[in-house]
Amino acid sequence: MSDRDIEIIARLRRGYEAFNRGDFDAAVGIVHPDIEFVSVGGQPPLKGVERFRAWMEPDAFETQAIEPLELTVAGNKVLVRQHATARGAASGIEMENDSWSVWTLNEDGLATRVEGFLHHQSAEARRAAGISE
Repeated sequence: MSDRDIEIIARLRRGYEAFNRGDFDAAVGIVHPDIEFVSVGGQPPLKGVERFRAWMEPDAFETQAIEPLELTVAGNKVLVRQHATARGAASGIEMENDSWSVWTLNEDGLATRVEGFLHHQSAEARRAAGISE
């Protein structure tokens, strides 16, 4: 692994850590102002750092966290296998799921696009990251 790859992974981990502690201003510090966020489930993309930050704010959840389990750098993209946990604000119901995300970075190392994939979409996530199976 190159020094550049190590730096990219460390930066993304810091972003996830900031999100998990509720420091959303620090979490968006790793993204470009014109970030495009494509969530799972066919929802329309969110564009811009303000909308991406607003997405991070808990609304239906009392607690939420996303733990990156595996990060693979492929050129300007990073494939992340991740585990999310959350607790419903009103119901108290606990949720856990595994998923994938593909982060596309610019030359400054800022994310210009984040695309989410469900756990069973590993092949699609790998293709989006430019990684062959």
